[in-house]
Amino acid sequence: MKTIKGRISLSHVLILIFILSGFSLLQAKMLFAYDGHGAQTIEPQTTGPQSEGARIVSKFKYKPIEFTPPKPERLVLDNGMTLYLLADHDLPVFNITTHVRTGAIYEPGEKAGLANLVGNVMRRGGTKTRTPEQMNEELEFIAASVETQIGRESGGASLSTMKKDIDKGLEIFADVLMNPAFPEDMIRKEKDEILEDIRRENDNPGQIVFREFRKILYKKEHPYSRRTIGYKDTIENINRDDMIAFHKKYFHPNNVIMGISGDFDAREIVEKIKIVFAEWEKTEIDFPKVPAVEKEFQRSVNYIYKDVNQAHVVFGHIGIHRLSKDYFPINIMNFILGGGGFTSRIPSKVRSDEGLAYSAYSAFHTPGDLGFFFAACQTKSESTVKAINLALDEVRKIRDELIDDDELELAKDTYINQFIFKFTSSASIVGQMVEIEYEGLPLDYLETYVDNIKVITKEDIERVAKEYLHPDNIKLLVIGDMKQFDKPLTEFGEVNTIELE
Repeated sequence: MKTIKGRISLSHVLILIFILSGFSLLQAKMLFAYDGHGAQTIEPQTTGPQSEGARIVSKFKYKPIEFTPPKPERLVLDNGMTLYLLADHDLPVFNITTHVRTGAIYEPGEKAGLANLVGNVMRRGGTKTRTPEQMNEELEFIAASVETQIGRESGGASLSTMKKDIDKGLEIFADVLMNPAFPEDMIRKEKDEILEDIRRENDNPGQIVFREFRKILYKKEHPYSRRTIGYKDTIENINRDDMIAFHKKYFHPNNVIMGISGDFDAREIVEKIKIVFAEWEKTEIDFPKVPAVEKEFQRSVNYIYKDVNQAHVVFGHIGIHRLSKDYFPINIMNFILGGGGFTSRIPSKVRSDEGLAYSAYSAFHTPGDLGFFFAACQTKSESTVKAINLALDEVRKIRDELIDDDELELAKDTYINQFIFKFTSSASIVGQMVEIEYEGLPLDYLETYVDNIKVITKEDIERVAKEYLHPDNIKLLVIGDMKQFDKPLTEFGEVNTIELE
């Protein structure tokens, strides 16, 4: 059998990995597209080699791939803004990704949706010197884009432009961040669109299920229980002054982490950044206190009636935050349980063996405070209780029995081999560094990532499964028509019926 020797280029590594994994290159790139929190982690997935050629190649012996991630330059400006810079001269493009420490967790409950509204209208509403139409024309003329948004625990802004238009792009980008106009007509338009989304939301069980699951998991007064887009009454409570005040409070340079990538000279671009943001003042921010999530485990069974022939099922409980010391073994454990695609235990049992669901999976949602573990599936109404029991059995099994060596090695190899897809572009690399610093992770997180995976043992998996999985104290939510279910939901406990508003 031949052994692959010598230095391997990045492109060769990518090709080799996706052939060995049975993936298309596009699939492989997508696997780590949403990693972190804001951070709901999508686990890497794998299958065996799918073609005869892939099966032959999979038998080759080769030296372990050694890959050192490119390291962006980090610096902090006098105004407190943190920059990550990584030049890439392959294409004449320029990109900025920005995180602002803000979010829906800082808005009052009676004005839920305020942060989301601010994030949307900042860009759509133009600035104090540019109407929305003028801004759109300027950006279209240079084929550039500027976008803004605010989610549950962070705000973001981005710029994409050609190298030759960096000055104009930066000028508009800075204008949007510092001087949004928040015109009344655009606020009304955005509100109406959100209200229409809210009106239609109950038509889709897939949108209902996690909205209501959050309300079951978290206490009403905690912002994790709320929708980031708000509610009909809270949206109408928000006025222009609220939006101006929210922006004024959080949008300051010392509250910004900015990742810059593309075709540029680092020294020149830093000077340009200093110039366009020269009027942006450093300000101490008094962040509102967010109540801590209560870590309690108590079983509840919840049901929502919908006249559909499928049941939408989710169960779970409070989990971990992003900085958990057990983040890596928990991810490997969940890969084996239900996050690793069709070969994982829950989808293999519920989907492949029993044919009860097209989609069945599990995941850990890991925000800044305690997130949640969940398993979910859609199944025909007549197999609802059976599908739930099968998934729960797998949760119990991974707690009670040591996993197989092959399962552990497959999970670890998949994470390690697909690690390289975190570095497909300079923009993705600086974007990750912005995310890492924003979340408070060690700045050498990427350098130590593979080692953190390699050291995980079967005993680690057993330990975290016992500590972080509580199958007898789940919160269960089922959406469907219980008259069609194979057995009553009372098999899991007293049923609480939720009426949709």
